[in-house]
Amino acid sequence: MIIKEKVKSEIHQMINHIKKNQSDDGSWKYCFESGPMTDAYMIIILRVLEYKEEDLIKALVNRLLNTQQSNGAWRLYDDESGNLSATVEAYTALLFSGYADGSDNNMKKAESFILKKGGLENTHVSTKFMLALNDLYPWPYFFPFPLFMMNKIHSYKLSSYVKAHLAPILILGHHKPSFRNQWTPDLSHLFSISKKRKRKSKRIYSISKFLAKPAIKKAESYMLKGIEADGTLFSYASATFFMIYAFLALGYDSHSRHLQNAVAGLKSLLFKIDEDCHIQNSSSTIWDTALFSYALQEAGLSIDDPAILSSAKYLLSFQKDYRTEGGWGFSENNSSLPDIDDTQAALRAISRFTLDHNEYRKAWNAGVKWLLDMQNDDGGWGSFDKNTHQSIITLLPIENLKDTFIDPSTADLTGRTLEFFGNYLRLTIRHPRIESGVRWLIENQKDDGSWYGRWGVSYIYGTWAAVTGLKAVGVPSHHPAIQKAAEWIKNIQRSDGGWGESCKSDQKRTFVPLTYSTIVQTSWAVDTLISIYEKPTTEIEKGIDYILNRENHPEKSLTYPMGAGLPGHFYIYYHSYPHIWPLLALSHYIDKIREF
Repeated sequence: MIIKEKVKSEIHQMINHIKKNQSDDGSWKYCFESGPMTDAYMIIILRVLEYKEEDLIKALVNRLLNTQQSNGAWRLYDDESGNLSATVEAYTALLFSGYADGSDNNMKKAESFILKKGGLENTHVSTKFMLALNDLYPWPYFFPFPLFMMNKIHSYKLSSYVKAHLAPILILGHHKPSFRNQWTPDLSHLFSISKKRKRKSKRIYSISKFLAKPAIKKAESYMLKGIEADGTLFSYASATFFMIYAFLALGYDSHSRHLQNAVAGLKSLLFKIDEDCHIQNSSSTIWDTALFSYALQEAGLSIDDPAILSSAKYLLSFQKDYRTEGGWGFSENNSSLPDIDDTQAALRAISRFTLDHNEYRKAWNAGVKWLLDMQNDDGGWGSFDKNTHQSIITLLPIENLKDTFIDPSTADLTGRTLEFFGNYLRLTIRHPRIESGVRWLIENQKDDGSWYGRWGVSYIYGTWAAVTGLKAVGVPSHHPAIQKAAEWIKNIQRSDGGWGESCKSDQKRTFVPLTYSTIVQTSWAVDTLISIYEKPTTEIEKGIDYILNRENHPEKSLTYPMGAGLPGHFYIYYHSYPHIWPLLALSHYIDKIREF
């Protein structure tokens, strides 16, 4: 058995490191890092608006150059040879910046990669959308939805995330603007040979003025109401980029108040990473703070510790009005989109304050009620919404539509919510709502014993959430679903004692192993096994040993993306995760040792 003192020493060091990095307001501010898309779009937007932001543009150009691979491509995760859409976006932004030339060696390599992958025609629909807005790709005849959808935006069963982006997309899809100025590059050489002659074809989808005018007004009003205090649209950089183009299409001046505020909001999402900087698609401060506070409390810190006191106070201030909702959102600047995962995470962090503090008790009661109210009719939980697992819109033949437009029950959200109800409210499978959630998980287990996780990578994440949730509400370890999951987890353990899974899993919808282990996925796998077995097993011990020897692992084992946003197109490296999840696994390991 691993020496208990070594684990305790590591926990102590991790606690001190985490506390040292807490902000004065009680939060933890770590980077929400993704691929080159947001940095590229920021450069393009600044050039389209002709804002004098040379220092920022140069910094973002450096970020793009520093993340380009030797084959000329940009990639979204380590074991990807290159991503066509990401490469086109970065390449286009570098040309827009004026600080790169198509004849540069690195740009010629990027060009070669793009053409080998089929050119602009093979890029993701969102990349084509960006190119069309800048007169670099022909607008499709029907892109992507009819404007009259705006008249029934609240009646469609769509995810809140999509609704946040839909209004500007509908405006732009109707007007089909193509903005061009002195900075606009020429990308005609990136069309495949067979398609070059079709480059200039352009057909316009029309809708009667009688129907269009009120729909446009409604979409504009929806955007204006969704602008956050910092100027972003519903707190997302991606939605804000589209909003800026939509305002331009509606005739807003490039230096109008709304556009200046939008750019200021985007700039507020800038995060410095060593000598580099990155435009986050959103901040993850609420999520990170809730998880850090929870992990520290699991590691033994009491509610009297200043780090826990200040983080609880911080989280309380960001709860949505408990008289109407009671949930929490992902970001500080998110005022209107609470979600299930952030809510249960925040409730964990403030749970121990509810006995002696009336303010926390009210927040707790409202949050718990909101979580229960958000359970889907099928027994599971989604992310933002309730019962949006089916929509006629998903019949449209558009890439990734089902991954974004609907918000069905998922194993990770359902498992983590059950774990919360089991460990913090002592609810068990005897409760009908819990029994319904358990039934959903068991019915949706894969044949190999795993579960697919929507918001993490991928099957290890989903299986960890599902198993810990089932165990928390009283499902015994000898249950066939738990036994199948345990065998699956043990069978995919690597020889170094760790676990590793590729981002390719969510595209292929089957487990794809990495050629190395990662610290975060190892922590999830170890925590899964700890929840199942009465005492540490050989697999658990080897996993703990891997975590303890983190300084001997390659950097990529710490920085591999663990967050999943859009299969094949958007992944997240949470800078907080290599600190949170190992601490949690080690703490649960110590608790397990104390039991025997």
